[in-house]
Amino acid sequence: MKPPIFIIIMLTVISGTMIVMTASHWLMVWIGFEMNLLAIIPILMKKYNPRATEAATKYFLTQATASMLLMMGIIINLLHSEQWTVSKDLNPMASIVMTTALAMKLGLAPFHFWVPEVTQGISMSSGLILLTWQKIAPLSILYQISPTINPNLLLTMATMSVMIGGWGGLNQTQLRKIMAYSSIAHMGWMAAIMMYSPTMMILNLTIYITMTLTTFMLFMYNSTTTTSSLSQTWNKTPLITSFILVLMMSLGGLPPLSGFIPKWMIIQELTKNEMIMMPTLLAMTALLNLYFYMRLTYTTALTMFPSNNCMKMKWRFERTKKTILLPPLIVMSTMLLPLTPMLSILD
Repeated sequence: MKPPIFIIIMLTVISGTMIVMTASHWLMVWIGFEMNLLAIIPILMKKYNPRATEAATKYFLTQATASMLLMMGIIINLLHSEQWTVSKDLNPMASIVMTTALAMKLGLAPFHFWVPEVTQGISMSSGLILLTWQKIAPLSILYQISPTINPNLLLTMATMSVMIGGWGGLNQTQLRKIMAYSSIAHMGWMAAIMMYSPTMMILNLTIYITMTLTTFMLFMYNSTTTTSSLSQTWNKTPLITSFILVLMMSLGGLPPLSGFIPKWMIIQELTKNEMIMMPTLLAMTALLNLYFYMRLTYTTALTMFPSNNCMKMKWRFERTKKTILLPPLIVMSTMLLPLTPMLSILD
């Protein structure tokens, strides 16, 4: 794709998300989602091949169905309240339809099936946009309608997402699919806290985006897409390998790394609201995620890939990829825990 075309398309994606986040009129919200959807399709098909076409088609059909449901919810709300304002309290039926539509857009279970398939079919850079930027718009609408969401519906979807995000990633060898299941699990954590502390959801989203961005950039730097190719990185870039090790533990939510902050604060908030089973279940299922992150860590940093001398020649070439953003991102993805008291004040 030529740079001017790519810039125009990216600007459309960004402006679509911005319209969704800032609009106070339901029709403008819907238009923002449509702009975003139609502009992201060429980005998903940047590397033109049958798999990318299939992935983009799956994504389009899912998102178009979600947009249709969203419009249906908007019309139900319009018939009951006779106005288009986003801040207006929603009709219960409209709230359920809209929550379902936004869950489809986010990839929350049971509407999660498209996430691993689409992520696996597209390039690393497109997958990065899909799993980070594309989550902002639906979550901003969920944030705005959070007082009127049906709690049973959202908590059921949250629990299922965390469980499926854990189970689904266990047997994977493709890094993009692992990141997709990781995304489903993180969305589940965000949905769980949405009813009780929407601000906490924004904190979780920020840390999730930072960690996912860093992970994808490290994978792109090493040009790795599978666990077997990741196991050769110790010989090429030992320092980057050790960063991947720490980052995987942060994604799993181990203290004293940044990934522990959202899990700690969400469990604390749910316990304050006299929920015991939900945080217990979330914490237990987080161990599944931790297992497959640790498996990645093991293959990357703790195993020495068998190689002979003639193989090492190609690893003598100088790196041409820029790593300007990597150092600050790695620091943010691993060392934010001391800021927790300040972040808890924001809530």
